[in-house]
Amino acid sequence: MEREGILVVISGFAGAGKGTIVKGLMEKYEDYALSVSMTTRAPRPGETEGISYFFVDKEKFEQTIAEGGLIEYANYCGNYYGTPKAYVEAQLRAGKDVILEIEIQGAMQIKRMYPTALLLFITPPDADTLRRRLVGRGTETMEVINKRMARAVNEAEGIEEYDYIIVNDTIERAIADTRAVIGAAHARPFRNGRLIQGLREELRLMSIQHRND
Repeated sequence: MEREGILVVISGFAGAGKGTIVKGLMEKYEDYALSVSMTTRAPRPGETEGISYFFVDKEKFEQTIAEGGLIEYANYCGNYYGTPKAYVEAQLRAGKDVILEIEIQGAMQIKRMYPTALLLFITPPDADTLRRRLVGRGTETMEVINKRMARAVNEAEGIEEYDYIIVNDTIERAIADTRAVIGAAHARPFRNGRLIQGLREELRLMSIQHRND
């Protein structure tokens, strides 16, 4: 039976481990497609153009918005982030589960545009762990870290808009939990309309046949 792709939105606090979870899924399994976001943020050490992000300037980003080339975008801590439309829709048609690692603002835009999208929120077990992870990355100043923690206060107010919470206590468990939730989402009845209709038709025909025997 042909499987329809699911649009999987992964959000969470900065430092919650979203990127590590997504990387783990992509390395271990072949049934996902990762949507590469566009951003005006400067590359971090180890990030690659076209793989980590499409790095553009503000003028290029705003031009893409004007041309309708993004399915969502948001401004986070002074930088734009957005999701190119063409790639996402092509992968869904091909039956791939497309993973979007995006901020809460963008996730809400996705939810309005694609009501059947699966929204997952990644969080550490507590706020102290979140702060320690941000400091431990060693990629940002304390001023930026404090801004991210302040931003997390507001982000926490939107958690109920998501379908599932994934607690990233250990990365191995978080990857397994994310994989399990996506797998369970494929079993939802509304994603299996053709199977259900086929089963109903087979049962109807079988019932008629047995009545005529």
